[in-house]
Amino acid sequence: MTQSIVVQVGQCGNQIGCRFWDLALREHASTNKSGTFDEPLSSFFRNVDARYSEPLDIPVGRGRDKICNLKARAVLVDMEEGVVSEILKGPLGDVFDHRQLITDVSGCGNNWAVGHMMYGSMYREQISEAIRRTAEMCDCLQCFFTLHSMGGGTGSGVGTFILNLLEEEYPEVYRFTTAVYPSAEDDVITSPYNSVLAMHQLTEHADCVLPIENQSLVDIFNMVNQAASKTSKISSTSKVKGGSTVTSDMGGIKGQEKPFDKMNNIVANLLLNLTSSSRFEGALNVDLNEITMNLVPFPKLHYLVSSLSPLYHLADVSLPLRKLDQMFSDAFTKEYQLISADPRHSLYLACALMVRGNVAVSDIRRNIDRLKPSLQFIHWNQEGWKTGLCSVPPVGQPYSLLALANNSCIRHTFTNLRDRFHKLYKRKAHLHHYTNVDGMEAAQFSQAMESLTGLVKEYEQLEGTMGRVHEGAPRLQVAS
Repeated sequence: MTQSIVVQVGQCGNQIGCRFWDLALREHASTNKSGTFDEPLSSFFRNVDARYSEPLDIPVGRGRDKICNLKARAVLVDMEEGVVSEILKGPLGDVFDHRQLITDVSGCGNNWAVGHMMYGSMYREQISEAIRRTAEMCDCLQCFFTLHSMGGGTGSGVGTFILNLLEEEYPEVYRFTTAVYPSAEDDVITSPYNSVLAMHQLTEHADCVLPIENQSLVDIFNMVNQAASKTSKISSTSKVKGGSTVTSDMGGIKGQEKPFDKMNNIVANLLLNLTSSSRFEGALNVDLNEITMNLVPFPKLHYLVSSLSPLYHLADVSLPLRKLDQMFSDAFTKEYQLISADPRHSLYLACALMVRGNVAVSDIRRNIDRLKPSLQFIHWNQEGWKTGLCSVPPVGQPYSLLALANNSCIRHTFTNLRDRFHKLYKRKAHLHHYTNVDGMEAAQFSQAMESLTGLVKEYEQLEGTMGRVHEGAPRLQVAS
């Protein structure tokens, strides 16, 4: 069994991380009734005997496998201590090893340069040591998950600094980044600068990026609430169960709900579904390295569009087959995407379907065959599907689907971000706040802009091949 480490950075990253660990504990509690420390638990948690002055890790299955004290394989970083302090005072406080927490008090002031150049260099040794300590407690470290926002200073700046550090010190370990992009109405004026500067780092140093847009989370949350509120008008056999939505906190940690908890639950569910095959048994298990191998045909085009379905389920769990088919159809509609895009009208380079629950392999194959005629795949990868099937469904649902697509529709998100960057940059507005930071040069803005423009052009060139007839390559002439 492999292990993964979560590095959660900044306010947004730590709030998403808090929801992830809560839901992960719920999920394992629903399947692990014996209270033993098993291999699925070991993927994200350590079992610690705290009776000793130096806490002792208890390995899996050596006669002492009862759960003593679970500790998350996590490193928490924030240059404002408020969110991390709140987590430690809450019900999940004991899940985190206090040696794995790195905080400051002043924050990065919504400035990528302060986070990346100043605080990154200042805390490099502490961050490196915390990650090293966590990595040494893994038997088979497979992946780092970094969680952060793109619009703020700590998430974008320190988050990408840590990504570079991981590449330098653990080059063989996969680096997955879940990055939350700001909406056009974001209240951080400098968020376009921070996002474009951070994107340059993600393009160069991440193995796989899962972009999430704030506005898409808001739209999904509103859609789920609207559907749930209308159930009184539907027949009694079709009511949405309380606590069945992916935005629900039901069954989780107790306490006052925070404003963004429901939206953060959506991102947490994405991560749980992504890692389900690494944690549980299934007919078609998919390792995280298979995601990058199958979905990333070119090194820099590693941005995957994600969608979750169902966002809520009906009370009757014995759903007829057409309801299962609807789950697959929904995953390809724009309303279910975690970025504001419609993949059906763009070009697929590859697509992965990560299915959980009581679903047969034949159901997956049948739905792929049903959907293929309406989807445009690039001519050299017409069968570019990767499928995974985990037998353990999410808590409260009979089955679920996470779709990951390498699709050219992502370029619209990047183009909008580039346009917002350009509005500020052509007037050199707020630029001095960045260039006054030691190590930051104005040339880095143009480099980041060139990187983003090049990324958009690559997607545009690929999308330009849509609809063309491509004749097969001539066969090699073998001399007789």
